Amino acid sequence: MDRIYLDYAATTPVDQQVLEAMLPYFSHEFGNPSSAHYYGQQADGAIEQARRAIKSLFNADDYDVIFTSGGSESDNLALRGAALEQRKRTGATKILTSSVEHDAITQTASQLQQKSGFIYNELRVANNGIINLSYLENQLTKQVALVSIIYANNEIGSINPIKEAAKICHEKGILFHTDAVQAAAHLQIDLDELEVDYLSISAHKLYGPKGIGLLFKKKFAPLLPQITGGAQESGFRAGTSNVPLIVGMAKALEINFGKVESENIRLVKLRDKLITGVLQNIAGSYLTGDQMNRLSNHASFVFEGLSGNELLIALDMAGFAVSSGSACKVGNPKPSEVLLALGIKPDLAIGSLRITLGKFSTIEEIDSLISLLPEVVKRLRNEKRSENGR
Repeated sequence: MDRIYLDYAATTPVDQQVLEAMLPYFSHEFGNPSSAHYYGQQADGAIEQARRAIKSLFNADDYDVIFTSGGSESDNLALRGAALEQRKRTGATKILTSSVEHDAITQTASQLQQKSGFIYNELRVANNGIINLSYLENQLTKQVALVSIIYANNEIGSINPIKEAAKICHEKGILFHTDAVQAAAHLQIDLDELEVDYLSISAHKLYGPKGIGLLFKKKFAPLLPQITGGAQESGFRAGTSNVPLIVGMAKALEINFGKVESENIRLVKLRDKLITGVLQNIAGSYLTGDQMNRLSNHASFVFEGLSGNELLIALDMAGFAVSSGSACKVGNPKPSEVLLALGIKPDLAIGSLRITLGKFSTIEEIDSLISLLPEVVKRLRNEKRSENGR
């Protein structure tokens, strides 16, 4: 069976150029960058070259680049590290996030509330998944240690006004973090312009390797290390540096930055064709997230009268790799918390489908999915009606 991959928000294949850039550091350039001899110096030089390249791409001269194991660790480090250190400095004990954050944010904030004495509140979003800036501003008091708002949502693709949100927080003297794990692949991020205090990225969302990410931290922004031991990453994240993956991440970001604008134009055409095809051909189907202010590759829906997991399985059997909501929630029969936060009723939210495109996606693949999907939805609805009629 010819298979079609339409789950690029979950992960992406490693670019061939990225693989080639990494290979020497798995073999003859194998030194530990903490070693003082030639091999260590070569490895350390590769890391620092990668760090400089990344800072240049993101216009991040005023930021530290802290390499981590991925987006979840970056989010954890930002939330725990900033909240704990800020409480020590100012006594502030409240954490604010949006109600549509990734679990790496919500579970970390919840644990800080349960185990470390913080107060955690979620900010409501509109039915398109985007925060209300006036509502955010009204929630900011001296007790707020940190605000974390996702840049672009992984389940519904909506893009938040991060620059404006960060500005509002800074006017009140409050630290601001954004999870840009999905956004970094499709948005040109200029940190000098954005002026957030912390920003998380993961390499495997943009054709880099799994197991590597980074946290941008504005210089002098407080951060308590969460992994202690050695002095790696300027003392903010101990552990032997993963040289090949760091090199690979830098290469992936370089390639992505060079193509993001032209690729977005191509992806938007495919995305909009897909959205129109689904909504026009399937009764009881609804787009989730903002119609226009969404990632170029992202289309997400809910369908009346069926289970998203059953739809996912049926499409997989037909050769299409898609997702039901977030990839982190596969197999979970409960409706997505993100969709519930949009005001979607549980019976409808459970019938979710996320389709995300990438550099290998073609119009023929979109046409093929649009042709098949109505038949699959109709069959599953009929099967469900038959079961309920027994």
